[in-house]
Amino acid sequence: MNAFKYGAPPHGGLAYGLDRFVSLFAQLDSIRDCIAFPKNNSGRDVMLDAPGFIDQSQLDELHLRVEVE
Repeated sequence: MNAFKYGAPPHGGLAYGLDRFVSLFAQLDSIRDCIAFPKNNSGRDVMLDAPGFIDQSQLDELHLRVEVE
């Protein structure tokens, strides 16, 4: 529920889950075999190499500051 502080999802929480249906009908072992943009177990997007590093100039443009704890 804390995620809704950042706004509701575009589908309003009623996503169809077509990837789950496809994985069930195709009798796949893992849903990752049919997801359009799969991620690995570490949560990195291998197609975009995200999350990535950003330059200080980008932070300055958005008036953001990163503090290391």
